[in-house]
Amino acid sequence: MFHPKLFENRNVIVTGAGRGIGLEVARQFLDCGARVLVHTGRNRDRALPDFLLTAESERRALLLPANFLQPGGAAAFAEQALEFFDKVHVLVNNAGTMHGRFPAGELTDADYETIVQLNQTSVVELTRALLPALRAAQGAAIVNTVSISALTGGSPGSAIYSASKAFVATYSKALARELAPDGIRVNCVSPGTIDTDFHARYSSRDKLEQTRKSIPLQRLGTSEDCAPAYLFLAAPSLSGYITGQVLEINGGQLIC
Repeated sequence: MFHPKLFENRNVIVTGAGRGIGLEVARQFLDCGARVLVHTGRNRDRALPDFLLTAESERRALLLPANFLQPGGAAAFAEQALEFFDKVHVLVNNAGTMHGRFPAGELTDADYETIVQLNQTSVVELTRALLPALRAAQGAAIVNTVSISALTGGSPGSAIYSASKAFVATYSKALARELAPDGIRVNCVSPGTIDTDFHARYSSRDKLEQTRKSIPLQRLGTSEDCAPAYLFLAAPSLSGYITGQVLEINGGQLIC
């Protein structure tokens, strides 16, 4: 566990934080003293855990739904974020999904556009809109969620999802070089096969069991396995000389 004051007086934005890895990332930032703007996803009626509601009541968190698939959705979210924070010390771009598994010959324009909009275009839109507040923080960090599939190409039906994550990984490296003079570090966390409702929706239990057997640590990952990497990459005192990197969290799946 990190020091409870590691992010004291730091403003943090976490997108895609209504469930899974993003929710655990938000929890750990709150536990370390941050003020956290929590993007709770598209569903305004989603049931949220007590710790988020408590943090909101104590004015340590702002819970904000937004639909990044809608035209202007990411820009509207950023505008609301800037009403809450004049400076952003940490931006975690975590929102994204596979949307579905689509064989190459059956992928529709609409499905393609949905995956690209959510997984890559919204990351660009949010980063652009929040850049003045990140610069104002004087030593900010951006941490983007990619995927093991950005390197492997993923499993059948996930080509566009995998490619969109590879886009974010390359975009992040380019941003790291461009924003270094502003003191903004940009890194990625790349989860492997993590046992969240993402795989409950898009992978069968048989497929997950086959994957588990192939992992050197012989288990699937958890949100708790992934979240500390985000805090590590966000903290200047821990990773102040790290930028333009992708941190793989996969139980050894990519050992060469």
